[in-house]
Amino acid sequence: MTRKILDTTGLMCPLPVLKARKELGKLQDGSTLEVKSTDPASIMDFGVFCEDSGHELLEQYEGDGILTFVIRCKKS
Repeated sequence: MTRKILDTTGLMCPLPVLKARKELGKLQDGSTLEVKSTDPASIMDFGVFCEDSGHELLEQYEGDGILTFVIRCKKS
């Protein structure tokens, strides 16, 4: 499986989630996408997005002002 990194730093809601959705559509089932964001709203946005889309939010953490979300792609 692949692991892709998506840098959405500097972008505001809803762009980080929209860009993540597009990238997840390109990935194989079980692959992971690591999203970097500086938008504080991303904390809530990615939780809701994963619940609604069926993708799995594996990790979420912050360091040096960068929020990181690790999402497992679920195609089924």
